[in-house]
Amino acid sequence: MKNLSFFDKIIFFLNTLVALVLVISLLVPYVPTKLISSLSVVSLIVPFTVIVNLIFAFYWILKRKGNFLLSGLLLFFWYILLGPFYQFSAGKSFETKDESLTVMSFNARGFNAFRQLDEDNIESRIYDFVTQQNPDIVCFQETYYAMKRNNALNQYGYKFIDFIYGKHHGKVIQSVYSKYPIVKIDSIPFPNSSNNAIYADVLINRDTIRIYNLHLQSFRIVPGLNTIQNGKSSKLFERSRNVMLKQYEQASLIRKNMDETNYKKIVVGDFNNTQYSNVYQVIKGNLNDSYFEKGKGFGRTYDLLKFPMRIDYILADPDFEILSHQNFDVQLSDHYPVMATLRLQSHQ
Repeated sequence: MKNLSFFDKIIFFLNTLVALVLVISLLVPYVPTKLISSLSVVSLIVPFTVIVNLIFAFYWILKRKGNFLLSGLLLFFWYILLGPFYQFSAGKSFETKDESLTVMSFNARGFNAFRQLDEDNIESRIYDFVTQQNPDIVCFQETYYAMKRNNALNQYGYKFIDFIYGKHHGKVIQSVYSKYPIVKIDSIPFPNSSNNAIYADVLINRDTIRIYNLHLQSFRIVPGLNTIQNGKSSKLFERSRNVMLKQYEQASLIRKNMDETNYKKIVVGDFNNTQYSNVYQVIKGNLNDSYFEKGKGFGRTYDLLKFPMRIDYILADPDFEILSHQNFDVQLSDHYPVMATLRLQSHQ
């Protein structure tokens, strides 16, 4: 510090503050949200924190100052412990064989029933998109209620749409469409929430696989700079903290159900949170994230202030080999669909 100019001392002070935020972000995923609910909000800004720390590290390297070690070492631990938000390589590709299973997850925002997108035929375009990609199982979050009775996607012989007429008014509807027999269905209701999780036990050859389709509590912050500018930061922070606590409660209910079954599991859905959150870690457990195994790029499933975010996931039991992962750049909702191809290790 003695050899730094007054300007560089200010830069190092700011660097230290941002580094502290990154230190907190390293702890947040592994500490129950209910214990550090205020700090858990940091998980939402990890990509921004990482980028700023990178800028500081390069600044000190250009200045030939050892101060780069502060951000440099933290970035190293971040990469090792939490994983990147950008993948440079999709990894080695595998030939898809008959025993593979392709799963798609897509928050379809009610199939544009309320015309959030000012475009026509969004519903039929979603059907056409799914038909073209032809996954074995497709899980929708925010399903249109009319799909309970229509014949859309009739190439799927089995479906579970979690909507009961007259009883679930105001609830967000999840659904599972499958080419394989569904032998059991159920839901995991979330207390005091319009969101929920469902699961379907699917018979694939001789194995029963439990497919979880999740939609966790939303922050309900519409992307846009005006939202941040017009809202009081204290209220936004308090709302985010409360949503984090609600998500933790929901994730714990899902984890309890997962721990009570011996079936191999595939978990998909809209977590409304990043991979740097305790909520994600509670649900993920020892499951493999298809993006980390075979993804490439940002893995974007949602845009926040034009920054690509990954808040929709496909997680698979370790008994599954992940053959591929794909993100789709199709503007059919406020989310982007994601698909993975899996294969049970015992079927090789």
